[in-house]
Order: sequence, then C-alpha cells, then structure tokens
Amino acid sequence: MLLKYGRFFFCFVAVIMASSCAQLCLRCRSLLSKTVAVTWQHPAQVRHCTTSISVSTKILDRSSFIRGNCSTTQARQRWKHQMFYYSDLTAKHQTAEVKEEKSTEELSKSDIVAYKNHLLPITDAIPVTEIQMSLDLDAAAEYSALEEISDEEAVSICVPAAMPLESTSLRDFVDKSETLSKLVQLGVNLWKLEQRPNVGSMLLRLDFNTDVAPRLLFLKDIGVEDSRFGYIITHNPFILTENLENLQARVNYLKSKKFSSGTVASMVSRAPYLLNFSVKRLDNRLGFYQKQLNISASNTRNIVARLPRLLCGSLEPVKENLQVCKIQLGFKDNEIQHIVIAIPKVLTANKRKLTQIFDFLHNTMKVPHHLIVKFPQVLNTKYLRIRERHLFLEYLGKAQYDPALPNYISLDKMVSLPDEIFCTQMAMATLEDFYLFQKTL
Repeated sequence: MLLKYGRFFFCFVAVIMASSCAQLCLRCRSLLSKTVAVTWQHPAQVRHCTTSISVSTKILDRSSFIRGNCSTTQARQRWKHQMFYYSDLTAKHQTAEVKEEKSTEELSKSDIVAYKNHLLPITDAIPVTEIQMSLDLDAAAEYSALEEISDEEAVSICVPAAMPLESTSLRDFVDKSETLSKLVQLGVNLWKLEQRPNVGSMLLRLDFNTDVAPRLLFLKDIGVEDSRFGYIITHNPFILTENLENLQARVNYLKSKKFSSGTVASMVSRAPYLLNFSVKRLDNRLGFYQKQLNISASNTRNIVARLPRLLCGSLEPVKENLQVCKIQLGFKDNEIQHIVIAIPKVLTANKRKLTQIFDFLHNTMKVPHHLIVKFPQVLNTKYLRIRERHLFLEYLGKAQYDPALPNYISLDKMVSLPDEIFCTQMAMATLEDFYLFQKTL
C-alpha cells in the first residue's frame, strides 16, 4: 500500500516539474525572439521541451519509487495536456511581439493567421482550419485598424466633435463650436458675454452660416467697419437674433429723418443697441429731446448723432439732469439749450459730479453763469484737474477769469491744454514747479 501511494505522489511531482520546464522554455524563447528572427518550428519546440522533461525524468528515475506504468502513462498524458495549453499561450505571446516589432509595417490578419498556424500544434482538439475560419469571421465582422486605406477614404471619415454637456465657461466650447470660434476671430470678448444670464446658451444654439453671417453682412452693407463687429457683438449679442427685415426698417427710418448713411453707420458702431429698438421707440425718443430742449430738428439730429446712446438709454437720468441744471444750478432754458448743443454728455453725466464741478467754478473760482455757458467744456472735465490748476494759478497770483480785466485766463484753455503748455503759456512757470506744488495739496 505504501509503495502504491508513493508512486502516485512522485508521478504528481514529475508532472509539476515538467510544467515548470515548459514555462522555462517559454520564457527563454520570448527572450530570444527579440534578437533572433522568428523562424522556429513547432517540432523543434516539442523536441526542446521533451529533452528537458527527459532530463528531469532521469533525475527522478534515480529514486526507486517511480519504476512502473505510472511514470509512463499518467505523467505522459498530463504532460501532453500541459504542452497543448502552453503552446496556445506561446502563440498568443508571439503574435503580440510580432505586432510590436512590425509597428511601422503593414500587418494584415492573414499574416496573423499564418503565424498562428506556424506555431500551434496540429491536434485533434484545435485544428488549424477552425482557427482560420474563426479569424475570417472576425475580419468580416469588424473593420481592422491596421488595414491601409486610400486618401479619399481617409478624408471622407467624419468624426463628430464631442461637445461638453455643461460648463461654467464658454472657452470649453470654442474648439467644438464653429460659431464661437468665428466670433473669437472677429474680436468678441466671450468672457464678458458668459457673465450675462442665458447669453452663453443662446450663442451655442446659433449657426454661424444661417444666423451670424447674414447679420454681419447687413452691418457691412450699411457701412459699419469690420473692426467694429467684435465691439458691437460683445456689447449687444442679441443683434444676432434680430429679424433682418426689422433691422432694415430701423435703418430706413433713420435715413428718412435725414441722417446720412455715414452717420447711421457711425451711430450703430458707437451704440450697439440702437438697432434693437423699434421704429416707434426711436421716433418717440427723437420727439422727446426736441420737445424737452425746445430745439429744432436739425439740432436734435446733431445731438443724437454725436451721442447716439441717448436713443438707447433710460430717459430718467436725462430728466433729472435737466431739472438739476434748471433748478439747482440756476441756468435758464436758453442757456441749457446752448450747453446741451455744445456738450451733449451733460444730459447723461453723473448728477453728483456735475453739481461738484459747478459749485467749485461758481463759488470758489467766482465764475458767473454766462462764462460757464460760454465755455461749457468745463462741465465735462475732471474736477481734480480744475482744482489743481486753479490753486496753482491762485498761488502765482494769476487766477483771473474775467475777460474784461487784464491777465485774463480762458476757462477753455485752462482745462484743455496739456500740463507742459499750461505751465509755460498760462502760468509762466516750469513743469517741475507745478509738480512740486501738486505734492503740497
């Protein structure tokens, strides 16, 4: 009984050692395949493995326990199954190596089939014909990535752009959206538009050829320069959704009010929202300024052409500034007309700034109303500039603004001239003296 179980035990040990030898052969052959051309034949592999196993069997035969039919029957059958298994793994491994070595050459599936047939043992369990048929079916079912195609087929391949599902910035869509990429080329600041609600999603829904291009051509036809497209769309992206017929109707209305084509183009370039308003609203705005200021149609066109945002903004600040000029500053109606015709920005100026400048001119510099009306530019300058220059002239003893007296200083020149010319021509001092005086303020 002990002899019987001993024989089975050492038979199992022999099979394990045979498997180890087969694995060793596989590793050796994978190392040699990187430097030697692949020309091995399957019978040579079997002979090599048989020699290795015979050596191990001879070593085991020195023991007195494996001298019977067990070493010649069960061990041989198990060795046969192990060799078939490792031969299949060898074929797969060698196929992967051949793909790596021939990465720069064309490798078709027929080459892989031939190479597998070259390595796999011919057995009843895995016939070569079945392998070849299965590979042929795979080749027919899918397109090979290694198959060479013509230039025409390569050009015809269309890969859809992967548009992000959602994002907090439009820059993630620029490379995928033709509309956004073209708008960037026109000079549109997308970072400004994405801060406005619903504008980003609106731009992504637009098609450049059907939505954007016709509006750009319309702007070009009315005389808007190409360099202004980016500014207009950045400040008013909704012009891309306006009906072309409505846009043309508004341009025709402005021309009917005797605005020239060049003036209309200039107004649209500086007031991007101008063409978003209906004809009725534009007509009401023109009537409002003509009635409130009590001026002629020609003067009304002059004011609006120089400051076209008067037709786009709210009327409440305009009404407040007119009341401030009349009640708080004490100007008469005709004086207000003269000031507005000369400086239309007075209508939209900050009320606090306007009051501060007038207070310094009238109460500190002692300039009467009629001189302010004669030089209304002082109401459109910086308060700090007026204050610094007046105090410097006063320090030099030359702050005299009455044209009827000698050494008269013109208000217009005092606020408009550069520092260097102001010092040399009006203050009769050097620029360094003026800078030193500014440090004392």
